[in-house]
Amino acid sequence: MARKSKKSKAQIITAPKGMRDTLPADQQLWEKIKKNIKDVADSYNFLRIDTPLLEKIELFTRPLGESSDVVEKEMFTLKTKGGDTLVLRPEGTAPVVRSYIENGLSHLGQPVKLYYQGPMFRYQQPQLGRAREFYQAGFEIISNDNDPIYDAQIILACHRLLESFKIKDLELQINTIGCARCRPNYRRILIEYYKNKEKKLCPDCKRRLKINPMRLLDCKSEQCQPFKTEAPNVLDYLCSDCKKHLKKVLEYLEEAKLSYTVNQFLVRGFDYYNKTVFEIFSKDFNSALAGGGRYDYLMEMLGGRSSNGVGGAVGVTPAVELIKSQGTSLTGKARPKVYLIHIGDAAKAKAVGLVEMFRAAGVNIMESLGKDSLRAQLKAADKSQAALALIFGQQEAFEQSIIIRDMQTGAQETVPLKNAVEIIKKKLK
Repeated sequence: MARKSKKSKAQIITAPKGMRDTLPADQQLWEKIKKNIKDVADSYNFLRIDTPLLEKIELFTRPLGESSDVVEKEMFTLKTKGGDTLVLRPEGTAPVVRSYIENGLSHLGQPVKLYYQGPMFRYQQPQLGRAREFYQAGFEIISNDNDPIYDAQIILACHRLLESFKIKDLELQINTIGCARCRPNYRRILIEYYKNKEKKLCPDCKRRLKINPMRLLDCKSEQCQPFKTEAPNVLDYLCSDCKKHLKKVLEYLEEAKLSYTVNQFLVRGFDYYNKTVFEIFSKDFNSALAGGGRYDYLMEMLGGRSSNGVGGAVGVTPAVELIKSQGTSLTGKARPKVYLIHIGDAAKAKAVGLVEMFRAAGVNIMESLGKDSLRAQLKAADKSQAALALIFGQQEAFEQSIIIRDMQTGAQETVPLKNAVEIIKKKLK
């Protein structure tokens, strides 16, 4: 008599490697995270944009560069029935710029300040803080000029977002990688330096030396460290415009009382960057929690008209892991009710610090530091429906005072800066 065969147990289907479920227990934390992203974006006047999860592969292979890890080995690609090659978006800047060009977003006025939040995908080895599906929040400023104030604002937005997550001991590292005018000369000098050392380099650096030699400065391989530390310093080969740009960015950060370290080896991994690049770290995490930089040539790379841009992204997935490990609780912010107007260069420089001072004191403030026209700022203040406008000009900067204007009645008074926070809070009540 034949024996009855046992039914084999169906194999449990699990989530793909490096991709996770967000369980009910974590939903409240994620809701707070997303609210904080929106609140910080609102406080810096960024508008929300969402781009598709799938994009054409050319959107990334062209501007990111052949030598980037993302293009070389980390993109999830698929073929459509129509024969197109699409990719799950590995980063957020290129899609935002593509959308800006395709949808004519320049009509929004200059600068265009956009932010996004959502999942990105990279085929990387999962480990603490790194997954194949990961959540990012990013800030982008696209404009007709390359005012260093925008670099500072992007850095501040990323830093303040991480602060809103109550992540401790943040460290900002910043550098410049030059521009189309001065970088080619530095690349030649770097190639010359590494020419006699090529045989001793790691396989990745041997390949990058031919494609993008500046990526050698970012190498983490032990065998390449002795050569890297002795490599020519990019700061010694900058043109006058790049030197001036970096100096202004650092001055704005100092006005905002944001400490930083200039790291000559910081280059970032994508070809579209120029001038300012930055990363933000925490001592409790072994890689950057945020990073970005300026991309003045990206618009033309993607077929658009020449425009300047700067952006930064915060790795929300590793930030959440840190938040959970620290057991912190997050709170949101109220809508902005005060608008700061600056008049003149001296006031503009000081205004960066003022904005951060008011925010630190709990005064929700809006501004247009990238606009120098008084008329344009007054128009923006009126459009924002702020209860109060703060007017800060050359005289006020010299006298350490500020003008408080009631936007409804038009009444205004000049008060000492040291008393401004207290007076503003009373008026807002």
